Amino acid sequence: MSSDAPAIRKDPTEHPWVHPSGTAASQEWRVNLGTVESRVQVPGWAHTGLRVTEISPGEVIGLDAEEEERIVIPLAGSFEVDVAGERYALTGRESVFHGPSDVLYTGIRTPVSLSSRHGGRVAVASAPASASYPVRHVTKDEVPVELRGAGVASRQVHNFGTPAVLEADRFIVCEVLTPAGNWSSYPPHKHDEEKDGETSLEEIYYFEMQAAANAPVPPPEEGGPDLIGYQRVYASDERPIDVTAEVRTGDVVLVPYGWHGPAMTPPGHDMYYLNVMAGPGPVRQWLISDDPHHGWVRQTWNEADIDRRLPFTE
Repeated sequence: MSSDAPAIRKDPTEHPWVHPSGTAASQEWRVNLGTVESRVQVPGWAHTGLRVTEISPGEVIGLDAEEEERIVIPLAGSFEVDVAGERYALTGRESVFHGPSDVLYTGIRTPVSLSSRHGGRVAVASAPASASYPVRHVTKDEVPVELRGAGVASRQVHNFGTPAVLEADRFIVCEVLTPAGNWSSYPPHKHDEEKDGETSLEEIYYFEMQAAANAPVPPPEEGGPDLIGYQRVYASDERPIDVTAEVRTGDVVLVPYGWHGPAMTPPGHDMYYLNVMAGPGPVRQWLISDDPHHGWVRQTWNEADIDRRLPFTE
């Protein structure tokens, strides 16, 4: 899996909702958005944060105690996490396409340090929070794996940070895997109002891509594959937003409001994304409204089977 980007990528100052790999880096973090130490400040962004980095064998990266809750998600490799002097060993995975990983909810106002005996890549999702909930180590075997949609809208969801699984104050966190050629985050939907049947939630999409099994990709000496997907976000009311982004490993798309979806992956390209959601409302719940022009597609799934390539496993 290559994270190399082509020479021409959009400058995030031109499009505050799209952050190509490397453009939202600060300090030790390759991605650092929505946090107190982030050098990229997105106007109006207030409820969610994400850090992603590579940790070398034996390296230690620390996070100070802050008024934010956090969940540590190994993306590649296994990790040791120290939370206020208590040590937790997180069993990881070869890559995000090898099934669920252990995750660790660290609570609020606690220092956290991360290390890895063999090295790897790790994400830390966060949200400003005030209520205290206990540290929780969710093992990979405890992570609910949901196969959602059907046919070419089939995808796999790891619901380790949803209200039914994890006690937390503000955020909802999950990850989605989409086989080559399929659409996810579909039909287009929104969660940008506090009303009956809907909650107001910001959302972060962090992407990784891989070549699908048996895809005839070019070898590194010929440039290797350029593994891409696409993400769509568009206006649901008078607030302007119009994103059609080409995404690669390490890219981030922010959804402040509006209809979002589909997240599309071309034939030959498997897609992963990590979702972090939180908002200002009183209830921690993922309630959505479908775009009425497209919501009818859900009915077609009744006659279709789940994609047989799912689930992605070890």
